[in-house]
Amino acid sequence: MGSAHSVPAEMRELADRTGFTSEQIEHLHRRFKQLSQDQLTIRKENFDNIPDLEFNPIRGKIVHAFFDKRNLRQESDGLADEINFEDFLTIMSYFRPIEMNMDEEQLDRFRKEKLKFLFHMYDSDHDGKITLQEYRNVVEELLSGNPHLEKESARSIADGAMMEAASICVGQMGPDQVYEGITFDDFLKMWQGIDIETKMHVRFLNVDTIAHCY
Repeated sequence: MGSAHSVPAEMRELADRTGFTSEQIEHLHRRFKQLSQDQLTIRKENFDNIPDLEFNPIRGKIVHAFFDKRNLRQESDGLADEINFEDFLTIMSYFRPIEMNMDEEQLDRFRKEKLKFLFHMYDSDHDGKITLQEYRNVVEELLSGNPHLEKESARSIADGAMMEAASICVGQMGPDQVYEGITFDDFLKMWQGIDIETKMHVRFLNVDTIAHCY
């Protein structure tokens, strides 16, 4: 972690900014060093040999999300070539579990941050909307991990999910109506009532509080 590993003030700043405890930051720093092979930054290829991630059907989207500048809370768009430890902590902060002392406003903000991260995974062209094709692609990728499901069956299920998403967002469409895509506000509607707080975690990092990404 460089100087942040040894300077308490910097450790406190990281804890305040990400919501992790000092112990969790130490744990994540050890994992970061394993992934980076003791380098100061991580590149996409560092994720290649992670067993729990290797067979995840949306592996590419998960890795992509770690380098998406929108998730790094930067003003610019696009992808970073590499990320440092502070960037890594920023990404991992999206996967923190809810805390018992959070009030309603904090819970709402926490939930929206998680869903924004997930929205970016679907929005592959970074245009601020999830087209029905983008949505269908993710559903198909998720279903591709099921060895008992034929490709055509997966496509049929994905098509159904795609049309259900459209009906939730815009209701009954007219014959001449063009559906431009799912905005983030629409995405919030789609996830209403779904417990994203406990579902969104990443197993491959082997951190007690963080464990499988949907």
